[in-house]
Amino acid sequence: MRKLKEFTIPFVGLKLGQHRFEFSIDNRFFEHFEYDEFNSADIKVDLLLEKKTTMMELTFKASGTVNIQCDLTDEPYDQPIQSELFLVVKFGEEYNDDNEELLILPHGEYEVNVQQYIYELIVLSVPSKRVHPGVEDGTLRSEVLEKLEELSPGEKEVKEEEDIDPRWNKLKNLLNDK
Repeated sequence: MRKLKEFTIPFVGLKLGQHRFEFSIDNRFFEHFEYDEFNSADIKVDLLLEKKTTMMELTFKASGTVNIQCDLTDEPYDQPIQSELFLVVKFGEEYNDDNEELLILPHGEYEVNVQQYIYELIVLSVPSKRVHPGVEDGTLRSEVLEKLEELSPGEKEVKEEEDIDPRWNKLKNLLNDK
């Protein structure tokens, strides 16, 4: 996959210590990943990079909203996003990102691209079951919701005792007589 240059951080010229980076994420970011689950996105990602002598620590904090479809009613709604990710970057013989909390870059590397980590941070922070807040509190009115309520099984009316065959009543009395 092609790397977006605005998410590439050249760390070789940075002094030891903490450095802050901010990213604004919208739908163009997700189009790059061919991810079309979001109608729109407005997310801010704050990245704190702490450079140490032999490694780096990256702390991602994402907050904002994504507009998605409700799984029950198919109505669009804004889902708030709040998520964090901690990543340790070390240096080794070859590139390795098998561990989700550790990234190994080859010796001599001078930059790190964080687009994949930001993508996963945001996508995984959306609940797997997407329910419109109006469905949960009962304020949403839609045709789909009304149809679901109409077709949902209700409580069956219990027939009154009068409709029961009298022979069954005699059998019930056997259970009560001990």
